[in-house]
Parts: sequence; structure tokens; C-alpha cells
Amino acid sequence: MNWAPIITSWNRYKLLLLISLLAGCTAVAHKDPKDPYESFNRSMYKFNDKVDRHFMKPVAKGYHKVIPGPVNKGISNFFSNIQDLIVTANDILQGKFQQGLTDFARFLTNTTVGVAGFIDVASSGGMVKHEEDFGQTLGVWGFHTGPYLVLPFLGPSSVRDGVGLGVNAAAWPVTYLNNLWIQTGLSGVRTIDLRADLLQATDILQQAALDPYVYVREAYLQRRKFLVYDGKIPESEMSKEEEFEFDDEGAPEEPAEIPAPVPTEIPSKPLSSQK
Repeated sequence: MNWAPIITSWNRYKLLLLISLLAGCTAVAHKDPKDPYESFNRSMYKFNDKVDRHFMKPVAKGYHKVIPGPVNKGISNFFSNIQDLIVTANDILQGKFQQGLTDFARFLTNTTVGVAGFIDVASSGGMVKHEEDFGQTLGVWGFHTGPYLVLPFLGPSSVRDGVGLGVNAAAWPVTYLNNLWIQTGLSGVRTIDLRADLLQATDILQQAALDPYVYVREAYLQRRKFLVYDGKIPESEMSKEEEFEFDDEGAPEEPAEIPAPVPTEIPSKPLSSQK
């Protein structure tokens, strides 16, 4: 029997393992100025990851399996239509009055013709879907993003966007329903629906990222910058270390080729990820 291929493969495995360990040590030792609370954030990331792996992801998979595709799409459209009210309010706060009229017209069209928003008639009619929230509004007003933060259950954020999340939650129309059970039910369905829509994205993250924490952090911060500047980021705000490219809606473009994950044990297991 020729042992040379086996020995060569084992040496390659040890080399990859050494590289992964060194990369992990470097990530912990090197403190990024935009992430001064990295120790806390990594702990919170692990907590969120455990909650996601043991609860949210299984529930989302069951939801995705049980709910038919057209119904799932309709539920997503329904919550997206409600969100257009918050988008419209932030359009106005940012001085984007023409966009605000368009987004409010989207809401009216989908609420009436689109049967309470379950059918996205507005997009079919050429009304572009926008994404605006109070965190972006604060950015447009000149507030700095502040340190990166990983919030319990909510995931990646920042000091500025954390404040924005609070205002967005208070402005969400479902909050003002008198029936607590309906509020809780709609919030739960919305959370599960959002998680189900991210199943494929987290599978890509498991394969693509040597350090998922850093990958999520950089993607989040760069995407938020993209949204604040509507894709027209001034050169003064561009970072030499930026590696992500975004499509017209501010979503990270998938890499042309996804590298295989570095094995950490035999047999190898994929890296777990956050939502």
C-alpha cells in the first residue's frame, strides 16, 4: 500500500490546523478600534449562536418545511408592507420627500390592491422597495456609528443603531394593538419568518468564514455605511480594508467561489453561525 498520499494529506491537515489556530489567536489579540468591546461581543455572539442553533434555526427550518412557498412569500410581504410605514417616516426625517411619497404610495397600493400587503403589487408596478430606519436617520443627521455591539437575541449592531432599534420598535404599528396576544403572535411569526428567509445565507456563512464573528461584524458595518450613504460612500469614509461588495439593495454579493472551511477536528464539522 502506498502511504505517501495519506502522509501528505495528514501534513496538509496539520498545516491548515496550525494556520487556523494562529488566525484565531491573531483575531483575539489584535483589538480593532471600531470594536473596543470585542471580548464582550464575542461572548454575546456565542450566546446568540447557541440560542440560534438550538432553538431559532430548528423552528425556522420547520416553518420553512411546513409553510408552502406562496404562503411564506405572502407573510413576508405582509410584514414588509407594515415596515413601509416606518420607512416613509424616516424618508421624511432624512429630507427624502419624493422617496417618502413613493414609499407611502407603495403602502397604500399593497394594503388595498395587494390584499393587506400579502401581494406585492407595488413592486410589480415599478415602485422600488427602499430600506430606511432610525439608525440610518441618525447617520444622515451626522451621528457617528459608535463602537460595534452585539446585542442579546438581536445580533450585530452599534451604539447608534442600538438607539435606532429602540425607536423603530416603538414606531412599529403592531406595538399599538390593544390585544397582547395578537401583538405577541404577530411579533413571533415575524421573527420566525425573518429567520427562515436567512437560512441559505447562514449556510453560506458556515462555509465562507474562517472567523464568523469577524465576517459578520465587517459585513454589518459596511452594509450600514452603504445604506446611510445610499450606496454613494464618500472617499473620506472608504476603508482600505473593505472587502465586501454590495448590490443595489445593500446586500452583500455572494463570492464567486466559496472556500472550503478549515477542519478543526476529525471528522470535520462546519463552523456554526449566527443568524
